[in-house]
This record gives sequence, C-alpha cells and structure tokens, in this order.
Amino acid sequence: MRRLIVSNLMSLDGFFEGPNHSLDWFLFDQDLFQYSVEMLHSVDTILFGRTTFQHMAAYWPFAPKDEIADNMNGLPKLVFSRTLGKAEWNNSRLVKGDAAEEVSRLKQQPGKDMVILGSAKLASSLLPTGLIDEYRVILTPVLIGAGTPMFQGIQQRLRFGLKQTRLFDSGVIVLYYQKA
Repeated sequence: MRRLIVSNLMSLDGFFEGPNHSLDWFLFDQDLFQYSVEMLHSVDTILFGRTTFQHMAAYWPFAPKDEIADNMNGLPKLVFSRTLGKAEWNNSRLVKGDAAEEVSRLKQQPGKDMVILGSAKLASSLLPTGLIDEYRVILTPVLIGAGTPMFQGIQQRLRFGLKQTRLFDSGVIVLYYQKA
C-alpha cells in the first residue's frame, strides 16, 4: 500500500509560512536541495491545497531548470479545492470532492508514496483521519513572529513517534514522525 507523507518547512515558532505567504525566512542550502531531490524521487504524486498549488504553479514552470524543477513540473499533481475553476499546471488534476475519500482511494492503488507539500489546511484536515503515514517537519532555526501556523484546527490529541532526525550544517533539522 502507498504511504502518504507530509513534508513541510516550519519556523521555531510553529509557522509554515510568514505573513502574505512569505517563504523568505527558510534556509535553502545544498543539504535542503539534496533532501528535496531525494524526497521527490521517492514519490510519484504530489498533493496540494488550493493556495499552495497556486503559488507553486506560478513559480515552478518558470524556475531555473534543475532536478527539483524537473520533478515539480513532471510529477502528477492533485489539487484539492472546491473553489478553483481549473488546474492548468502540467500534469495537474483538480479534485473537488472529499479529500479523505480521494486519498484513501489513492493509497489503495499501486505506486510510490505520495507527498503533501505546504498545504497546511489540507494536511491538518487529514491528520485526524489516520491517512497520513509520516510527517516530516523541516524545522528552521528562526522565529518569524507571525504567519500561518503549521497545524490548524486540530480538535483532538494525536500522538506521533519520532522515527528519524536529519541535521543539516545550517542548523535545519528534519524531524521524521510516524503516527504512534
């Protein structure tokens, strides 16, 4: 069975993006580049919520060509939105139905793992369903003071076990959690 992974940047004060969706606070270095390449090679589908999808679709088709851009543009992408009219980014499909039902169906299909990038609302909505198999928090040693919290609307206690850590020279730590 395919696994669903969430891989998200997070500031020390718990935000995955700053005010106005800013991402200028995270440290993108060679270690994070390598992590991103490895992660994208391990999946065959990327899942997005509408807001993250629109930001990614505005950037990646025009980004400098490298291994990350090739994967971001080439991999199949699903965008979960009830308000978006169409998904025009290469290899994208719009899903207007229930995210949990669609993810459950996709997990039963053969293939590599799937990943949610950004999309904190989508990830948070799926956490209580038990559909997320691994949560990777890319903890960046910076306080940004305001922004969008990583975990939103969680109504119940959810326990996770730390599976692995990966420390980068920049001080960024990738924390790999699995549901307990």
